[in-house]
Amino acid sequence: MNYMGKVSTKLMYKDICEIQEKDRKDVLNLKIGQKDILVKKGTSLYKIFEDNYPVQDIPVVLAKVNEEYFELTNSLEKSGTFKIVDIRDKLGNKTYARTLQFVLIKSVYDLFNGAKVTIEHSLSKGIFGEIHKDTPLCEEDIKKIKKKMEEIIKQDIPIKKIGMTKEHAIEIFRNYGMEDKVRLLNYVNTDEVKLYELDGRYDYFYGSMAFSTGVLKVFDLMYYEPGFILRHPVESDPYNLPKFVEYKKLSKIFYETEKWGNILEVGDVGSLNHKVENKEIAYMIRIAEALHEKKIAYISDMISERKNVKVVLIAGPSSSGKTTFSKRLSIQLRVNGIIPVPISLDDYFVDRDHTPKDENGNYDFESIYALDLKLFNDDLEALMRGEEIEVPTFDFKTGCRKWVGNKLKLPEKGVIVIEGIHGLNELLTSAIPKENKFKIYISALTQLNLDNHNRIATTDVRIIRRIVRDSLFRGYSAEDTLKMWPSIKNGEEKNIFVFQENADVMFNSTLVYELCVLKDYALKELDGINSSSPVYYEALRLKSFLHFFKSVDVKFVPDNSILREFMGGSCFYS
Repeated sequence: MNYMGKVSTKLMYKDICEIQEKDRKDVLNLKIGQKDILVKKGTSLYKIFEDNYPVQDIPVVLAKVNEEYFELTNSLEKSGTFKIVDIRDKLGNKTYARTLQFVLIKSVYDLFNGAKVTIEHSLSKGIFGEIHKDTPLCEEDIKKIKKKMEEIIKQDIPIKKIGMTKEHAIEIFRNYGMEDKVRLLNYVNTDEVKLYELDGRYDYFYGSMAFSTGVLKVFDLMYYEPGFILRHPVESDPYNLPKFVEYKKLSKIFYETEKWGNILEVGDVGSLNHKVENKEIAYMIRIAEALHEKKIAYISDMISERKNVKVVLIAGPSSSGKTTFSKRLSIQLRVNGIIPVPISLDDYFVDRDHTPKDENGNYDFESIYALDLKLFNDDLEALMRGEEIEVPTFDFKTGCRKWVGNKLKLPEKGVIVIEGIHGLNELLTSAIPKENKFKIYISALTQLNLDNHNRIATTDVRIIRRIVRDSLFRGYSAEDTLKMWPSIKNGEEKNIFVFQENADVMFNSTLVYELCVLKDYALKELDGINSSSPVYYEALRLKSFLHFFKSVDVKFVPDNSILREFMGGSCFYS
């Protein structure tokens, strides 16, 4: 199939005149840019695209009709506006990546009979996964797979979307030996499902797919022990692959989380739902929480063994559970005979009129220079010398610092515990020698996926946590939170992620069961976002994947759980 072939779907005036009156209802008015055309109802969106647009340098993967997203395999059913969606669009970029994954999966199964592909998590702007087969994966295997992918892409094979009964789909995957998909579909509350078909290979994907393989212009597949990293362009640069940066510590924490999943016997949503349905969830929750406590105790032991440590820094992105983690770590430090002395970075904000501004002229409270770095470092040095200091108090209403007599002194067996987004940045504590500092990176890095081929993005758990907390305790709707999220992510990219490998240890705060508990809270808020909202499709996406989870009663969540920070009932907060 020629990706940009020309088969006209436009109806000329003389054609319209020949249409009998009873057929005129089948002709739709469509506005494309500045021009208006007439199109037969039922015409494929792909055909409209190829007839009315020149060859595109940037891959086009979806279409918008009246600002609603559609796959190009869909047909036109109503009049309105028509726009193409390329990979500079967030949803378009995800579609490109998903299509690339399908081509990878197809290539592996063509080359290695009986192999199993698992798409696991994001890593360095790419997607890490593993291939399980008779012999261990090696670089030569990756070269073969990449060559096969290039062949499939060159053939420009259409990807079909096929509706069938759930029972038929389950039979297909059972014959494939894909019990993960069988488990997932068993808990889907619908009689019909949609599968994608590529050159005779069927698969189930959560999310949209491109029209054909030929759209995949730029990609790379690299060996990354023990698996691979599938790389594709990002929204901001559709022509090139992003620079590869190795994150060894992050990879290690993902591997640890995978082992935790094996301990809990939960590798996908289907197996989690099985635990819920069979009333095994309460016991599993206790084990998951015990794994958290064991890791926190291990981190406390690491700090205890380093006799020179006087400052503990805890940093991580939004909704990671930093506050609860710091309180639980403080308890474990006391168990080891260490007295934790918390200091809030919020009290070291510069006065409002000295706060730096961002490129839009707004106050940038997430900038490290929004803090009085000199005073902060002077106070840390004084504390470490055994001196007493007066800690300032920042008044957020007036935007000014106050001195109200808050005195602080570090006990002989004490450590200063600092929690905040800049903890891993050396600028924050530049006056303190490295041997006196212990840095902890915390984030919710979910390893639980829908099935082997459908991952849950690592940010999605944090988004759901934030939606629930904002609605329950901060007076923000789900729509408010989703509108803020891109700005939050930009701040994290600049201030947190670039420093994460500087950590002495990483802690994954995700809990394998948490979406079962947060689901009902989040859905209630997401249901309030209507179709006119700019975050409507993001809300739809989140609602769609939350529906895969069976609900779990909040009563099973312990009162010291990190999860309680977002839904209330924590023993650490009055």
